Amino acid sequence: MATDIEEPTLTVDELAARAGVTVRTVRFYGTRGLLPPPVIGPRRVGHYGQEHLSRLALIEELQHQGMTLAAIERYLQQLPEGLSAHDLAIHRAVVASWAPDAAEEVSRAELERRAGRPLSAADLDRLVAMSVVREAADPGTYLVDLGLLRLGVQLLDVPIAHETILAARTVLLKHTRAAAHELSLLFRDEVSERESVEAVKDLSAHMQPLVVQALLTTFQRSLKEELREWLTEES
Repeated sequence: MATDIEEPTLTVDELAARAGVTVRTVRFYGTRGLLPPPVIGPRRVGHYGQEHLSRLALIEELQHQGMTLAAIERYLQQLPEGLSAHDLAIHRAVVASWAPDAAEEVSRAELERRAGRPLSAADLDRLVAMSVVREAADPGTYLVDLGLLRLGVQLLDVPIAHETILAARTVLLKHTRAAAHELSLLFRDEVSERESVEAVKDLSAHMQPLVVQALLTTFQRSLKEELREWLTEES
């Protein structure tokens, strides 16, 4: 996995503010091993980076899915070593896709704080086109899909045509929906008609972390193989 080039520059207070959690929560996650330790700089001040921010966002999403802290620990332990902030953001986006559609209404200032950077009018237009953000009824406020915001912001800096990104999104939605349909058929075979809806939900909850990890791992491997074949043909 690729590692992040950006050096850790956030203090624990800045990290907590960006992630929308308390400093106490950050330190607690650190003691439980859910967050890697900070880089210790001058004056023994710990500094955090995008990997920590993405990992906090993933933990938040897993909690939103109803996973206990112990289950989250097991989930994170099963992730491949060396995941970058981008890899973790993809994990969160996939996990978030299991949850019902939900958007949080925020001000422009809060949106930029959550994004971790100023957003120009062009940036907002691209986020709207990617269905990450849409304008709310009140002027100056936005409905934002927090599960996709971090990934959407990272795509703003990708040196690729906006149309290509939207086309790629369409391809991913098409094929992931097909995979979800096939998986739902498998789930139905495991649950008889006499069992309750709660039994179906329980089975789905147990399968979600495994399916998410399997989807990400197989996709990454398939993409690497496709790129390797493409580069071989070009050489």
